[in-house]
Amino acid sequence: MIDKRVGSAEEALKDVFDGAHLAVGGFGLCGIPENLIAALVKRGVKGLTCYSNNAGVDDFGLGLLLQNRQVKKMVSSYVGENAEFERQYLSGELEVELVPQGTLAERMRAGGAGIPAFYTPTGAGTLVAEGKDIRTFDGKECILEAGIHADFSLVKAWKADRLGNLIYRKTARNFNPMAATCGKVCIAEVEEIVEVGELDPDQVHTPGVYVQRLILAPSLEKRIEKVVTRKG
Repeated sequence: MIDKRVGSAEEALKDVFDGAHLAVGGFGLCGIPENLIAALVKRGVKGLTCYSNNAGVDDFGLGLLLQNRQVKKMVSSYVGENAEFERQYLSGELEVELVPQGTLAERMRAGGAGIPAFYTPTGAGTLVAEGKDIRTFDGKECILEAGIHADFSLVKAWKADRLGNLIYRKTARNFNPMAATCGKVCIAEVEEIVEVGELDPDQVHTPGVYVQRLILAPSLEKRIEKVVTRKG
């Protein structure tokens, strides 16, 4: 009987090694595999390369790994909410590759689909294009972007069955489905695990064939990146 559940985040991450490449889901502070990240902080693995839409904030998400000096390189789209990220980058401690958001999502998806590279007009004529192959399609300059192939994918889902079929909830669906497919080993933390047959197949976002390990890990807290209010 296939059962991809493991007992803890520590067990799920036991073979993550120094220098590993990690594809990490999440958008802002939504859909971040916070329990898996906390376990990585405890393990103390170093020299990590992280592919993620953003770098969390100083005290949450990938920001915790940055605080602990465990990240060597960040490949991200949006990094504006993390003061420690800024400090490490400006001091030369952290290598950074900024990638347009849609390009980053497609690089993850391409890696998961076995596509080594693709051309896109996004970034043509800018610093993003430096050092990359450029071709013209239908009169538009396009640059060659490589698919992402990570050693591990760390994702957060709402529901799963023991076969590893995943359902994400709302905004958490932004990067998690693509991140899940591009790692050699996909580790998912989920808020609820149900028996096979309880999930509607039409609602499954990541098929279990992509997922190797599951942990049951309710959200530690529901955070809001920026609270904006107005007078009533």
